[in-house]
This record gives sequence, C-alpha cells and structure tokens, in this order.
Amino acid sequence: MSPKTRSLFLTLSLLCLLSLSFYHHYTTAPPRLLNISQTTPAASQNSIKVYVLDLPRSLNYDLLRKYWALSDDTRVGSEVDNEIRMTLLHRYPGKLLPYPENPIIKQYSAEYWILGDLLTPEEVKKESFAKRVFHYREADVIFVPFFATLSAELQLVINKGVFRKKVEENEDYQRQRMVVDLVKKSEAWQRSGGRDHVFVLTDPVAMWHVKDQIAPSVLLVVDFGGWYRLDSKASNDSSTEMIHHTQVSLLKDVIVPYTHLLPRLHVSENKKRHTLLYFKGAKHRHRGGLVREKLWDLLINKPGVIMEEGFPNATGKEQSIKGMRTSEFCLHPAGDTPTSCRLFDAIQSLCIPVIVSDDIELPFEGMVDYSEFSVFVAVSDALRPNWLLSHLRSYSEEQKDGFRKNMAQVQPIFVYDNGCTGGIGPIPPDGAVNHIWRKIHQKLPVIKEAIIRERRKPPGASVPLRCHCT
Repeated sequence: MSPKTRSLFLTLSLLCLLSLSFYHHYTTAPPRLLNISQTTPAASQNSIKVYVLDLPRSLNYDLLRKYWALSDDTRVGSEVDNEIRMTLLHRYPGKLLPYPENPIIKQYSAEYWILGDLLTPEEVKKESFAKRVFHYREADVIFVPFFATLSAELQLVINKGVFRKKVEENEDYQRQRMVVDLVKKSEAWQRSGGRDHVFVLTDPVAMWHVKDQIAPSVLLVVDFGGWYRLDSKASNDSSTEMIHHTQVSLLKDVIVPYTHLLPRLHVSENKKRHTLLYFKGAKHRHRGGLVREKLWDLLINKPGVIMEEGFPNATGKEQSIKGMRTSEFCLHPAGDTPTSCRLFDAIQSLCIPVIVSDDIELPFEGMVDYSEFSVFVAVSDALRPNWLLSHLRSYSEEQKDGFRKNMAQVQPIFVYDNGCTGGIGPIPPDGAVNHIWRKIHQKLPVIKEAIIRERRKPPGASVPLRCHCT
C-alpha cells in the first residue's frame, strides 16, 4: 500500500470511528432517533435542510435486530444472510448492524444509507448536501425514518400469507398504521399536509396498505411501475394512452437507483468482450414483463447471445459478473416493473445497457444523460424478428468504447455504500445519496407552492387529485 493510499485509508477509518462514537450515545439512549442538542450551522444555498421526524427505533434500526434474530430464512438468496447470522455477534459488536446482503432485500437498501447520512454528525459528514436541523420549522423537508422495505420483507419471511391483508397478524400492516398515525399527529404534518415529508419506498410493496394516505408527500421510488395499477383504479380510466397519476408524479417525487449487487469494473480493467448481448434473470414475469418472454423466444440460441434463467444467489452472482464483463451489451427489458437493479449492475460492469421498456423512468435525469452510454429501443422495434441484433451490430468499436468511457464517469453516482459499519459516516460526495438530496432540493419550489396554495383554500373546499401527464 502506497503512503498516499495508507493515509487516505487511515483518514476514512478515523472518520467512521468518530461517527460511531456519536452512534453509541444514540444506541444507549431511550428508543428514539438521535437528537443531539447543538447549534446547527446555517445551511448554505448549496444544501438542503432536513428535519428527522422522531419515530421509535422499532420502526427502523430495531427492524434490523428483528431480521438478524430470525432463526431461518429459506427464500432464494438468503444463504449469505444465514451465514452472517452464525457469526454476527463477533463481526458486529455492540448495536451496529448491517443491512441484509440477501439480493432481494439489498437492492432496496437506500433507506439505510439515507438515514445513516442524516445521523452522521455535521463535523464529520461535511461533504453531504443535506444539513440536519433540529426543529421542523427550520427545515426544507421532513424525513420520515421508517425502514418500509425491511418491514415488508420481514413480513414476507415470517408470514407471507397475510401480507396483503389488513389483519392483526400482519405486523408490517400494523407498523404502517403506526407510522401514519404518528406522522399525521405531528405539528410538521399538520402545518404542510405532508407535502414536505419524505418517505423512502424503494420496494414496490413498501407501505402497500397506506400509499394513498401519504400520496401528498415526496416519495423516493425506483420507478412508477408498482403505482400504475393503483392509479388506474383510482382514476377509473380505461385509456392505455395516458396514466392519471393520483399518487405519484415526476413533479414531486424522486426516482432513485437500485443498490447495485455486482462489484465495480474500472475502465482500465476492461478486457475484450466476446459476447454481443447478455441477459440473466427470470423469463416469466407479469404485466410489462410479458415483453421479456417474447424477447426471450426471439433471442434464445441466436449467435452471440446468452440468455440465462437464474436467481440472485451466490452462484447466480458469479455467473452475472462473468456474463456482464464479457459482453458488449446487456439487455434490460421490463419485468414486473419497468426497471430493475440489473441496469445498475450493467453500469458497474461497463456493459452497455439495452433498454427495452417504454414506460421507464430513470434516476437523476437532468443530471445524467443516459443516451450517452445506453441504447434505448422501442418495444415494437425490439419485437421485430432479427431487428435488435442487427441494430446492435451496427455500432462501431469506437462508439462502444465511447459508451464505456461515459459509463465509467457515472459509475460513482449510483453507489450508496459509504464503507462505514452501520451506514453512519461520511458519504461519497459524488454518490447516490447526495444526488438524491440534490433532486429533492430541485423540488422545493413546487413543494412550497403546493403548501401555500393549500393554506389559502377556504374551509370545506375540495382539492382535486393531482394529474401529471408526460
């Protein structure tokens, strides 16, 4: 290790340790989120002021404790977490616990890293675009620290049969109700009607039973796929040409990236790629994923194409690493939702994404131009026999090298992990969490306008459901 590298490593280690010392104070206090009494520095224009709503630990970090206390999880991809459970107390002393490594859950880990950033002391985090304030009246937005994805996934492990039911046995539903009750009783919600509140709902089934009640808020979602059916029912519209967004909208909500599951390949490590097009995943999906099944039948056994059916376990991960790193293009068709973590794995693998999903929404657009490193194909064109492969073969080596160089520049933007145990510590300044905060910051004028408009409504006046058309 060079002296420069050793110095950087020691600096990051000390920052993480300092962060953890503050966290220790938090974990030995009553079961509430950290609330340090201190004078908050005035936030500059290059920051967003965030108030963390006071919720019980049972709605966030104690869910991690509940998850790791499970005696057994037999779902696909759970092998890695079952191994961690065997040595958890030795590897993670005290009360700091990692987020699950099971790919089914890990891909939605944004809630863990965002809250970790907010709980990092200001004198340590420095590079974060978010500045925590300790009174809601000082804040631009109110962050709701509920691990909604982890809550849902826990229920799916413990008692999947009641997941869609509003019954006492559904612990996830009970937690959802608890969050809504606590949030709506707060002065912060009553002041704004929830329009300046931020919820992290990366898993499409997160807060499933109460989505309509938090619809006015800023929702951090991976796409709008899981919401289309809800909105279509709410609007009673049979048209397939327009979706009335009564709950989600690009005007107020933020599309965030999945957590990538494959390690980063640096452009200097890139080697000759011998496969034209690669895909690994389930062939049969629902709704928009029916396109995937048709593509599979068109492409299977074609020269230069690898179509693998597989699952996100350890074996599947190694196959995906090899497949993506040795292929020019990686196919990204819609599944149950318009997007998936496969797109971000492709970016980290420098495999040029081929996006076949007409309804897709992507993270950080306006900050990132995906056309500079991705190929977008209309579903109608992709389903024409032989058209897609012919189109991909038309790209020159120079064009493909340009795509990969551009991709290498944006790889850090989609990274959540800060390398600190418990997720509490300095975040990468050019990483996913900071880009999320910047995107929320862009929404502030719309949020403030909505709050002011709502206040001037006469008592008893009805407010129509929002409709956002693109």
